[in-house]
Amino acid sequence: MTLPTTKLWSFFVSLIFIYGFKTSVCNGLDIIRPGQFISGNQTISSQNGTFELGFFTPGNSQNYYIGIWYKISLPNRTVVWVANRETPVSNPFSSQLKLLENGNLVLLNQTNPGTIWSTNSTTEQANSTIATLLDTGNLVVRGAFDSSNVLWQSFDYPTDHWLPGGKIGYNKLKNIKQKLTPWRSFENPAPSLFSVEVEPNGTSHVLMWNETRMYWSTGDWDGRVFRLVPEIALNYYIKNLTYVDNVNESYFTYEPGVPGALTRFLMDSTGQLKQFVWGQRNFVTWTIFWTRPSQQCEVYAFCGAFSSCSNIETPLCKCLPGYEPTSPGIWASEDHTDGCGKKIPFQCANDTFAAVSHVRFPDGAIVAPSGNADDCGSACLRNCTCTAHAYNECRCLHWIGDIFNLVQLSSDDTTGKLIYVRALASDQEIASGDSKSQSRTVWIVAGLTAGIFCFIIIMVFLIIWTRRKKTGTSEHIENSLTVFKHRDLRVATKNFSEKLGEGGFGFVFKGILPNSSTVVAVKKLKHIVQEKNQEKQFRAEVSTIGTIQHVNLVRLRGFCIQDSTRYLVYDYLVNGSLDSKLFPKNSQLLDWQTRYKKIAIGTARGLAYLHEKCRDCIIHCDIKPENILLDADLNPKIADFGLAKLIGREFSRVLTTARGTRGYLAPEWISGEPITPKADVFSYGMLLMEILSGRRNRDQLSDGSNGYFPARVAERINRGEEVMSLLDERLEGGGDEEEVRRVCKVAVWCIQDEEKNRPSMGHVVQVLEGLSEVEVYPIPQFLEGFVDENIGPNVFIETSSSSTLSL
Repeated sequence: MTLPTTKLWSFFVSLIFIYGFKTSVCNGLDIIRPGQFISGNQTISSQNGTFELGFFTPGNSQNYYIGIWYKISLPNRTVVWVANRETPVSNPFSSQLKLLENGNLVLLNQTNPGTIWSTNSTTEQANSTIATLLDTGNLVVRGAFDSSNVLWQSFDYPTDHWLPGGKIGYNKLKNIKQKLTPWRSFENPAPSLFSVEVEPNGTSHVLMWNETRMYWSTGDWDGRVFRLVPEIALNYYIKNLTYVDNVNESYFTYEPGVPGALTRFLMDSTGQLKQFVWGQRNFVTWTIFWTRPSQQCEVYAFCGAFSSCSNIETPLCKCLPGYEPTSPGIWASEDHTDGCGKKIPFQCANDTFAAVSHVRFPDGAIVAPSGNADDCGSACLRNCTCTAHAYNECRCLHWIGDIFNLVQLSSDDTTGKLIYVRALASDQEIASGDSKSQSRTVWIVAGLTAGIFCFIIIMVFLIIWTRRKKTGTSEHIENSLTVFKHRDLRVATKNFSEKLGEGGFGFVFKGILPNSSTVVAVKKLKHIVQEKNQEKQFRAEVSTIGTIQHVNLVRLRGFCIQDSTRYLVYDYLVNGSLDSKLFPKNSQLLDWQTRYKKIAIGTARGLAYLHEKCRDCIIHCDIKPENILLDADLNPKIADFGLAKLIGREFSRVLTTARGTRGYLAPEWISGEPITPKADVFSYGMLLMEILSGRRNRDQLSDGSNGYFPARVAERINRGEEVMSLLDERLEGGGDEEEVRRVCKVAVWCIQDEEKNRPSMGHVVQVLEGLSEVEVYPIPQFLEGFVDENIGPNVFIETSSSSTLSL
């Protein structure tokens, strides 16, 4: 009796699966069939070559994991999903990711029998499934001949990444939350305590998300809401951000918005949700497009219990007085979520309190009845569960139990408060059980040891000092900066005889380093008067600046400290500053492509790096043509970044006295409002105006044209009029009209009165590169009175001299 055709076909297919594919998978395929496996360095790739799946080891770890990563050519592997994030294997060659005949995808290890990880997906018909890596980065176990029959998919079990088409929500059938949880550290993909997830019964309306909101929290839901602001839905790199709610599940998902560009959301180990973009022709690496919370210390419990967090100093997290890291090894890996614990157990009534000043109060304060500050402290001391107290605005505040989110502010922040933290007991300075004689003996021995040690140190110092005095060599520090001797700089600059120029921060001299013939620019800083005990702070700040490297930033080679005078040594740039090439009539004429493709975009990239890529956001505060330097190929490099912080309180006087700065100041400098990176955005907008016209903005007033040039630009853009007549007349119309209009729109956007209405520099880069569009923004209020007038605004037009600062 012959078998029916359908049964015969099924029998034939089963034989093929059983006998033809019980082997390892060849690299490059996108499918694992029943009986097949990947092991060692074998991988599978999505059909379009974007994603790859296989074994990987993070950083310097000795552990291996099954993961999915981008296959695109990037300096570092970007892993977007990890299967066995809590159960690593030690040897990928003795491990197998295998698809069983029953449709279950499992991770097996020969040295540790048993299943390491499993999808728990099964089917009744043997050998009827495949595992495939889709072009979206989704690993799917589905029917071999019915792609709609999905047994399991990685998009239902996200780790730290949310890819286009991925899900963040709730699986009602399996009672599982689909949430993002970051890695513990760079080398440990195990889940951290932060998460981004959907609140099933949310009532907060966020754009068009069906009155469902997303929140950010630590551990279980504790009422701390992290709202994804509406701008994320209007993002140029995503589209169709939707909320799906059906019988089986409810979740958020989105689609990519730009062909040829990649985007991803990452719940970082810092506790921040970040969006990255990458495009083959526009980015050589991932670029951060959006971050929430924007400040690291806004992340709840980032530094753990009994610690402080600082957005302006390193390290970010420090244990409070009387406490030390609970897990020193994990703390050293920059995972601070375990927090700090007591060094020595406290004794309640005999304890003392340590004052911590210039802080933002931690969360969880309760108001306690008290007549004055002394009564407030005494009440906390009597309560053994009271770990800190403060007296603020005639109120007594107590903190009970663990302290979270104490933020350390700068010493000049007027909003800083004073808090007293329960610290070591006063009678524990000497370990219990020691007698007075034992203590005296210890102090004697310690004193003798310290004396001998100090003597040896002094002798070594004298020997080194004598040798260096003879050789004249300069000191190198860890980040490749050189600590130059003053006499070496004096020789290199011929006693500071060749002056290149003068700016708000100091005088610049040309020099040639001895024994290397390297040409440098030596900046002698002014307005810095520091005592010797502040030298350490200056070294720390300069060392931070020295670690910042970018193609559009001037490289700092080293520094010198001579009494109260400070010197910075930079690379010398042969073409000097932008003002020397842009404004003089007899200078080399910069064509439009150089102005647009190199100078405008390059400067924007440098500022975006300072604002968004550095560990601590750096606000330049003095963007103008004199501080944009040009190399031999006319590529721009921003100078003097980070110096505003070195100047500190004196910087306001620099801005007032330095001619040429006021023409680029944002209104908040005048109104006294807080200064943010958007102040640099305003200055950049005014700079764009001058790159466009080839003249100082004020110079337009004396040429017979109508009004102040920025006002003319804003007026024409708002009326939709032609813009080519705004271009530098020396170019004789030699510019791309679309690019000119784009520059005009961006410039007007950047100089909006309210800083919240200005773009980030990262967004400016994307618009200038043609990756994003920009709408027409209204004429700023400070310009409205100058449209069709022949004057410019007082506080924005003072021009600088023509001195060149060549670094």
